[in-house]
Amino acid sequence: MKQGRRALSVVDAHTHVVPARLPPDSARDRRWPSVEITGDKGAVVIAGKVFRKLDQRSWNVAKRLSDMEQDGIAMQVLSPMPELLSHWLPPADAEYLADLINEQIAEMIASSRKRFAGLGMVCAQDVPRAVRQLERLKALGLGGIEIGTHIDGVALGSETLHPLYEAAEALGLTIMIHALHPAGLERIAAGPEFAATTAFPLETALAAASLLAADVPGKYPALRVMLSHGGGALPWILPRMDHGWSLGGDMRTRMPRRPSDAARWFFYDSVLYDPASLQFLQAVVGPDRIVVGSDYPFAIEQKQPGRFVREALPDNPDALRRNAFALLGRPHHQDRPHEPSDRASVATGEA
Repeated sequence: MKQGRRALSVVDAHTHVVPARLPPDSARDRRWPSVEITGDKGAVVIAGKVFRKLDQRSWNVAKRLSDMEQDGIAMQVLSPMPELLSHWLPPADAEYLADLINEQIAEMIASSRKRFAGLGMVCAQDVPRAVRQLERLKALGLGGIEIGTHIDGVALGSETLHPLYEAAEALGLTIMIHALHPAGLERIAAGPEFAATTAFPLETALAAASLLAADVPGKYPALRVMLSHGGGALPWILPRMDHGWSLGGDMRTRMPRRPSDAARWFFYDSVLYDPASLQFLQAVVGPDRIVVGSDYPFAIEQKQPGRFVREALPDNPDALRRNAFALLGRPHHQDRPHEPSDRASVATGEA
């Protein structure tokens, strides 16, 4: 390694992208999302309204690589901006949209294979279509999919979704679960920023509880599933769930395993902001189930995620990198620190 350069060892398992090419389409549902870009700024537009303003970090590989060098990130796992998942579109539109976005994520990965992995999306509201898309997605080189915490109101534990889980397990693909359109906002009765900060953790816990109640961990033990935002409120309610389970009844009938034991089937990212919260998560689920995450490049981003995790969990830095490769189903021989490329390669996106 050249003097003055350091190996990068952090794998950031929770980052998002917005494709640079997603035009309006009048033939599609009115909720069809499009992307408008002017210079290094852009916006996602849905139903004629700006849903989110963006900058070039969402689609520009060179800018992303530059930020990764600054933050000590060896690899990012790319996934769609959650609102693009579009679980509410008509199935044909959702399938077409997913194919467009998956192809562009694959292009970003191909530009710098050592620095990116990717999770795509499927038409989860039509499970037979989604299962077919999994095969196309894998052929593109993507490692799995991102889904919301419900599929337009359908609970993740619903039997209708089990064929999707079965197919993902058989294909060796990972599933990332991200809070989306959370329940309970009417109870908060406050501004939209409260959705991400307050309702998302509760929504993630509801989704996880649905999967546990349906014994998805027991039915698909080899399936790899990551809960974003540290599992939200799930780790904090597991003792209460355990107590209810110990009393027998419907919980015991539905769940052969104690909830806190079954919850160790999930992976959890580190987007918790507070060291004590991350330490508590590790105590609950174990050191082998946590991966580094940031939520890059959005406002809610956990800054310097590698440093945050090293300081919060000083005895576990290498394990977190190995955990990320386990989440992605990658061989352990790929678990090696990355040496930064020179400035020219970063500028062109060729690392």
